[in-house]
Amino acid sequence: MTTAHSSGGGDISRSLRLMWEGRESPNRGPRPGLTLDGIVTAAIELADREGLSALSMRKVAAELGVGTMTLYRYVPAKEELLDLMLDRVNGPAPGHDAERFTGLPWRQCLSEIAQGSYATYLRHPWLLQVNQSRPLLGPNALLGFEVSLTGLRSLPLTGREKVAVISTIDAFVTGLARTHVLAQQLAEQTGVSDEEFWNAQAPLMETALHSGAYPEVFALPDNTFDMTGEEMFAFGLDRVLDGLEVYFARPEAAADPVSGTGCG
Repeated sequence: MTTAHSSGGGDISRSLRLMWEGRESPNRGPRPGLTLDGIVTAAIELADREGLSALSMRKVAAELGVGTMTLYRYVPAKEELLDLMLDRVNGPAPGHDAERFTGLPWRQCLSEIAQGSYATYLRHPWLLQVNQSRPLLGPNALLGFEVSLTGLRSLPLTGREKVAVISTIDAFVTGLARTHVLAQQLAEQTGVSDEEFWNAQAPLMETALHSGAYPEVFALPDNTFDMTGEEMFAFGLDRVLDGLEVYFARPEAAADPVSGTGCG
């Protein structure tokens, strides 16, 4: 899985203007019933179904039953369209807003945010193909950031610490999502299931076992690798939150008068 695509890869000013103000005034009249929102929705559905390699203005136009040139009345190019797609899907998960998290313990807030983010990656696996190290701050992406900060509101953290906590959670979620998505894609691309793949290695594993060179490996119980992706995610997330809990409970944090237990 490559990151040949990036946020802000087109005209940044145009992308931001479209995100915050909507469609620019076209040179000719817009097509009745066609909207910028509808174009972004069609592009996301296309990428969800066929991946980013299939994304083009021509294909999106075909999805909508219009001519390619019609789209250019709404979006300057594919790069700006991708920016709009990113802002749409990078918003808060459904039901996740500041009001939802007000009064909840920080751990529950971060757990729900992480689960929502993980679900977003699985729903839109093409996100993992985009380099978002320079994200454009559209209204939805900024709202997602706002919600994450809300989950940390009552904790005695500096701005840098809050961003570091959010980045740590995101790095964990992205890593697990990438592993899950890559495994799914590999099975689909090769036509070889996980069970078939591992069974093909069984004869060589017998040789390795009898060599005596890998005692710890072959001492593992038979069910060692039976953990599902969901179980692995839950286990890892709990351990990340355990570590953050130790950090938040450090003496200098406990002495801070603004420390608390809730999100709001």
